[in-house]
Amino acid sequence: MGDAFPPSPNPIYLLPPTLPSATSSSPDAIESSSRGGRLWPIRRPPLRFTTEFDSECPLFFHKISCKFFGSLAKLKLSFQNDTKGEIFSPQLGFITKNLAVLYDVESRNTLVKGSFDLGRHLQVQTTYDLQEQLGAIAMAATLPDPLAKLELSSCVPLVRMPRAALKFPAGEVVLEQRDNVKENDEVTKVLAIEGILRKQLLNGVCTFTFNRNDLNLRYSYKDEELSFIPSVNLPSNSLSVAFKRRFNPSDKLSYWYHFDSNVWSTVYKHTISKELKVKAGYDSKVRLLWASLWSSKWLTIPKDLRSQITRCDMEFMV
Repeated sequence: MGDAFPPSPNPIYLLPPTLPSATSSSPDAIESSSRGGRLWPIRRPPLRFTTEFDSECPLFFHKISCKFFGSLAKLKLSFQNDTKGEIFSPQLGFITKNLAVLYDVESRNTLVKGSFDLGRHLQVQTTYDLQEQLGAIAMAATLPDPLAKLELSSCVPLVRMPRAALKFPAGEVVLEQRDNVKENDEVTKVLAIEGILRKQLLNGVCTFTFNRNDLNLRYSYKDEELSFIPSVNLPSNSLSVAFKRRFNPSDKLSYWYHFDSNVWSTVYKHTISKELKVKAGYDSKVRLLWASLWSSKWLTIPKDLRSQITRCDMEFMV
């Protein structure tokens, strides 16, 4: 079939001889590029595929992601499909530490999120919807002494006063402007304050929650075997109590009673294993007896391909 070519004194390898060839079964594919007259191996960034199944919908949730630039950025594709195979809600995202661009394929809309720090104790976060031409901006300042966090947030364009929230170890207080609708359908803007305060009292925690219309006082006592939680709401004067009893590490009984309506409910929980739990209960308001089987790992599958059935429910009207 013709004369053979004589061997070259200086053979040229497409890839270094010590590396596997392009047809190798190694999971990391290798390409070559020229740099300064030499050939260098380039590894393609690995792809990660995750899928989950929700038996209540039922729907499959899929995510495909790929990190590149030394894990400085990530490209993510997510979508859903039903049991008929119809695909919907596809979304493509480009995500970095300080910037995220999310594109919705069905609505052809782009959502941009960004964050950056101004010094050690001040952070700015922004969100903007390109299709709706609406966004939000928030600034959070951390106060080291005493330990507290002040947040100011507002929508863009500005239509009302910014929302102010002060968070501290004992609770949170929020001040914001809201629309107040009068009897003649006239809308006025008022300042509303709401918050939550917590205080250690005896062997439990006393929680005081307030807003423009209601006040709620709740006391929670808990130990390893017993929980007792009375609660009163003002100005309706509605009183309720919750009682929880743990018989052993696997069995727990919970009971709730509302004094103003005589409505009660109870739940019994039994843990078979770390991955399998059984619950049963009754609600007197709707006269419903129910049972639930919950599993965190219904099937044993590889880590990068996760599929789980979270619950199996049964309900009976009494």
